[in-house]
Amino acid sequence: MNNLNYGVIGNCRSAALVSEKGSIDWCCLPDFDSPSVFAKLLDTEIGGSFHFEVDSSYTITQEYLDRTNILCTTFFSPRGAFEVIDFMPRYKTGDNDYFIPAEVYRYIRYISGLPAFRVVYDPRLNYAREEMAHVIQDNHIRTYSIAWPTDCIYLYSSFNLSSILNHEEIQLTQHEFMLLSYNQKLIPIDIERVYLEYQRTKVYWLNWANRSKRFEQHNNIIIRSLLVLKAMSYDTTGAILAALTTSIPETIGEVRNWDYRFCWLRDASMSVDTLLRMGHYNFAQRFLGFIMRILKSKHDTFQIMYGIRGERELTEEDLPHLSGYANSKPVRIGNAAYAQRQNDVFGYLLNVIHQYYEYFPGTLDEIEDMWEIVRNIIHTVSTHWENPDKGIWEFRYEGRHFVFSKVMSWVAMDRAAKIARMLQKDHYASDWQSIANDIKADVFRNGWNDNLQTFTQTYEREDLDASLLLMAEYGFLAYTDALYIKTVQAVKDALFHKNLMYRYVAHDDFGQPSSAFTICTFWLIEALYRIGRTEEAATIFNDLLKCGNHLGLFSEDIDFETKRLLGNFPQAYSHLALINTATLFTREKKTSKFIKP
Repeated sequence: MNNLNYGVIGNCRSAALVSEKGSIDWCCLPDFDSPSVFAKLLDTEIGGSFHFEVDSSYTITQEYLDRTNILCTTFFSPRGAFEVIDFMPRYKTGDNDYFIPAEVYRYIRYISGLPAFRVVYDPRLNYAREEMAHVIQDNHIRTYSIAWPTDCIYLYSSFNLSSILNHEEIQLTQHEFMLLSYNQKLIPIDIERVYLEYQRTKVYWLNWANRSKRFEQHNNIIIRSLLVLKAMSYDTTGAILAALTTSIPETIGEVRNWDYRFCWLRDASMSVDTLLRMGHYNFAQRFLGFIMRILKSKHDTFQIMYGIRGERELTEEDLPHLSGYANSKPVRIGNAAYAQRQNDVFGYLLNVIHQYYEYFPGTLDEIEDMWEIVRNIIHTVSTHWENPDKGIWEFRYEGRHFVFSKVMSWVAMDRAAKIARMLQKDHYASDWQSIANDIKADVFRNGWNDNLQTFTQTYEREDLDASLLLMAEYGFLAYTDALYIKTVQAVKDALFHKNLMYRYVAHDDFGQPSSAFTICTFWLIEALYRIGRTEEAATIFNDLLKCGNHLGLFSEDIDFETKRLLGNFPQAYSHLALINTATLFTREKKTSKFIKP
């Protein structure tokens, strides 16, 4: 059974998860990383939710409005039918200004008959740590914390407000609405205003999706994944989140539960790389602006991840009062991995910065600012590449010499040398290329295992790792290189199980991984395709698509046996890889040069 059957709505400030039955089970306001308003996702008893109770005669279906992040849940019975259109407003108000309030609209459209339901409105602020109270004031319900009365939210509705609080049956005869807002509204809210916000938001998403490249096959799943990635970007700074949730476990009942509502430079850089390929240059440029702001000082040290506003301290904390997703504890907020050294992250970042210089170098002062960032990153890489680190998978025990960290250190030096040549800084290019050559020689000397005929996860051991599949993606090896082809086969033999991939099977500080890591299966598909095993790649790809939820969304992990989605959701990693892989099996649609998309 797939228990992550959720749709996502958002406006690039915050987001909400809406279940296939129309229940908002996760929402943080006013921002992505704020304390939750609804957290039934992490505790079915006390977490809080916002849903409609209907009798058993209703059939409930759900779908996105085509090419938007607006979700429609339809309730149908012989008695009558209605649909709930959920969205968070987002639309342009000026050349570079957007209306992105911290609020959720539930536009309830009457379809036929005499449908009836009860509204369950049960917000639990601050991760359900507060005792709540409701009061009807003027035209809204104010819900507040008894301990902190100023900590409150507001519900506006065309329904009788007492009927909502008293859980009374409501019979629908016309279009109605409910608006959950973090702020008290200063303008009248009526059905006409709701309809206007709905149409403005729909037009925004349609226009945004229309700027994407089009493909002959798989176009819908590519567009959906692009919309997911866009919804996971923080408009204020350009940061891109790894996921919208915290503490959904990699395996039910285990402790691999983390908060992913932050910006990992690795994940975000890979997302930007994908977005550039799909034609979303502005999106990519905003993330590079985020990088320039957080790395503005020559004296700043580099972290693997930051808060969505650029925060450097992301202290990890447990919330023991919450039972956890499917009773999997602990529930965590914050993430201690921010203090780790992961040498691979700089390779992704320099790869994107290299594209910055190719696509949109900007003004002279911006180019010079970015050049200083390049030099600072390279100082860090050249100083640390020979040292152990925690690797792409963020091991929490002692550091090791991860082969992929060395490969991405090579990528960093290689891309920096290319940038230097573009800027006619030839002496830098020569020095940096020399270090790149040293790193490559070190990997060949210590990372290749003659007995196994493959590169290995670390210099010290014979374990394998799915990240080795990316060695050709970034140009370290050619796809036709015999060493790469042998490595692909060895990694598949060791880690491919029931049509899905482990990231590794070696024991780590929490035991042995037991779930499939979604992005690793996408990596295998691309590797097989690139080495000429296209039919095999296509078969695995089609099987993997079946693992998505009812809306085609993916989480971080998948259960090998049941194919249940696990891990934080939706996962940027998984969707960027889906886009990259899907484009292997289709061709781009060509439009007339006289028609501007």
